[in-house]
This record gives sequence, structure tokens and C-alpha cells, in this order.
Amino acid sequence: MPTTHQPPLTDSDFWSLLGLDQRNQTVISTTQGSANATVNPAVVFVNDLLDRIPLPRWAIYTIFVGGALLVLIVCLCICIKCCCRGKKKKKNQQKTKLEEKVNLTDVNRTKTTGLVQPDVTDVNYGSTKVFRGKLLYSLEYSSALCELRVGIKRADGLMVMDLGGSSDPYVKVYILPDKSKTCETKVFRNTLNPVFNEEFIFTLPKSTLLKSTAIMQVFDFNRFAKHGLIGEIRIQLGNIDWNHIIEEWQDLNEPAKFEDENLGEICFSLRYVPSAGKLTVVILEAKDLKSMDVGGSSDPYVKLQLSLDRRKWKKRKTSVKKKTLNPYYNESFVFNVPFDQIQRVNLIISVWDQDAVTRNDPMGKIFLGCDATGNQLRHWADMLSNPRRPVAQWHGLLSVAQVNAVLSLKKKLPLPRKLLEKNAELWRNSR
Repeated sequence: MPTTHQPPLTDSDFWSLLGLDQRNQTVISTTQGSANATVNPAVVFVNDLLDRIPLPRWAIYTIFVGGALLVLIVCLCICIKCCCRGKKKKKNQQKTKLEEKVNLTDVNRTKTTGLVQPDVTDVNYGSTKVFRGKLLYSLEYSSALCELRVGIKRADGLMVMDLGGSSDPYVKVYILPDKSKTCETKVFRNTLNPVFNEEFIFTLPKSTLLKSTAIMQVFDFNRFAKHGLIGEIRIQLGNIDWNHIIEEWQDLNEPAKFEDENLGEICFSLRYVPSAGKLTVVILEAKDLKSMDVGGSSDPYVKLQLSLDRRKWKKRKTSVKKKTLNPYYNESFVFNVPFDQIQRVNLIISVWDQDAVTRNDPMGKIFLGCDATGNQLRHWADMLSNPRRPVAQWHGLLSVAQVNAVLSLKKKLPLPRKLLEKNAELWRNSR
């Protein structure tokens, strides 16, 4: 059988066997290539946008990075400021709670210790202390002679009071509460470190000594004006061991705003009935009042005044007790004070000396209420805590200037009738 030779299989024959045309294969191949070459439209848009910016790519990237950092820094600063503001607000709230006034709404409570604010002398008025210099003094007491010897040795680093950068210091020494004798050292010119070496003698029984206070005040001498007070030292003589001589340096303190003077004491009782809105004040007695007349006596009487919202409201007064420093009154006064006003009321009690010729003179003053401090606030709180029960207590009188500085009362509350009369007069004038 003869051998038959077949021609080799070409590409056309191969695609014919598969049932496909070469032209179709080319189209398919081209379509696949175009699909693989497709690019993300966002990338195309960004590249097109960057190409339109007339800056090199590295500059554009630098600007973008710098802007991102700037935004990040701004956000960080805002977060820090918010945190600091939150801490400051929390601190202010805590401070406000500490300084918040005493709330006396609960009048049925039995304990009043938490209602009492510190006394005026216990309040710290500032943390920044100015150095005024220091003073070297000595104290010696002789029980046999009833003599207190106060030595003023020297001072150092005194505060500058004159324009020339110096001072003209001298020291004034006296004993409270008597203050019957006041001693002064010599004046030393143009120095901040004077050496005095002077001694003063005060006659004091031992019983009086234990209740007394020694005052040493350093002044700057001025010939044509009021002498400037550089500083002072107050020593409670009852707290000292008198078995040996005291000699020590002590820094000068800021002068006291009001002088501690013994103006006497007054005893009275308070009673409040919330349901009836009645405040009863009974002035019982007073003792050790200040002598106001030439003969060493006084003609005292007591004034009572109510203030509402720090405005003068109602007032009463007792009878006059002639020629005595220890009057006994036992006089009662009733004020109508509704329960919703009792927290806004202050009771001012003042002792006056009657004078038939000249103007009556004030001898001492105190006030009680929600704006008071110390024993006065405690007495007021005890009254509210024990409704319908009288609460009596002794109080030391303060100077009129001290009480007025705290209260700062405004003019008297206008009465409704006066307001109506005033409005009627204005209406008549307008016609």
C-alpha cells in the first residue's frame, strides 16, 4: 500500500479545527489586552489635577504634608485647652463650695457646729506676705512689784517709707485692753536698722497680766503728715512662761485693721417661732461698759435694729440707765419676721450713752444673722435650731467702725404708704 504524505498543519488549519476564525481570535486577544490596561478613574483624576498645578510634584507633596501637620497641631491645642478649662472649672467649683455661705434652711437640726464660720480674726486675707522688718524685744515680769518691763532693743531691715529710700523709725508700746499708758522710743533719722536700747515699765497685777496683750508698733516719723505705721507685734501675755526673761527677734506683722479694745459685754436672748413669724429679743444686762462721762460713768441704753437684704428695716430701743457701767434691763421686743425672710435678716444691737447736751455717743456694737461670724453666728444658728425656745448668750461689744465696715447698710426700706403718697404727688404734679 503506497504511503500518503499529508502536508503540515498550519495555524489556519488549527483554528479551523477549533471552529474559530483567526480574525475572531485577534479580536478576543485585543479585547483582553484593553481590559487589562484599564486604570482606576480616581487615580486618573488626581494625576490630571496634579498635572494642572504649575508646581513640581515634590513641592505639592510638601505643601500637603505641612497642611496635615498644621491641622493636627490645631486639633491637639484645642484638646489641651478643653482639658485645662475642665480642670479650672472643677477647681473653681470646689473653691465656690468652700466659700459658699452657710445655709440655714434646716431649722430643725440639733447640732450647729457645722454652721459656724471662722471668726474675723481667724480669716487669712492673703497668702502674699510683705516683709516689713523685724524687732528685737525683751519681756520681764516681777510678781513682787507687779511690774512688766518691756525692752525695745533694736530693729533690722525695716520697710522703706520715705522717698529717699529710708525711714525715720520709732516704736510705740502699750498694753491692751487697759491702754492707760503709752510709751514711745526716740526717733532715729534715715535708717532701716535702728538701735533703741530702751525699757518701759507697766504696773500690772498678775490677774490682769494673764488677760492682757502687749502691742509694739514701729512707726515712720513725718513732721508734716500722719506718721506711717510700718508694722506691729502683738504678744498674748497669758501664754508666756514668766520664770525667765524673754528676749527674741520677731518679724513685724501687718497692722490690725481694728484695735482690740475692751468695750464691755452684753447679754440677751433670742427666740424665733417659724409658724407665727415672731422674733423675740430680750435685752437682759450689760457689764464693764466704756466710761463716757467725766465722772467715770455712763448713761447707757440699747438700740435694736433689723436689716433686710442689708437695708435698714425696723428699730427699737430700751430705757436709759443712769450713771452705771453695768446696767440691768430685762426688756423684751417682738419683731414680725416671716419665715421666708429670716435668712435675709440681720439683727444689729448697739449700746449708746445718752447725753442731755450734746449728741448721744455709741459705746459698742455687734450684729447677728447669716452674714455674721464666730459667736454671733453660733447664737443665731442655735436660735434657728431650737424654735420656740429662748437662747441666751453673752457677747463682747465691737467698735462701731468695725461692724459698719462689715455690714455697709443701705438706706431704709421704703414703706408702701410713703410710696403711694409719692406716686400721688407725682401724678398731681403731672396734671
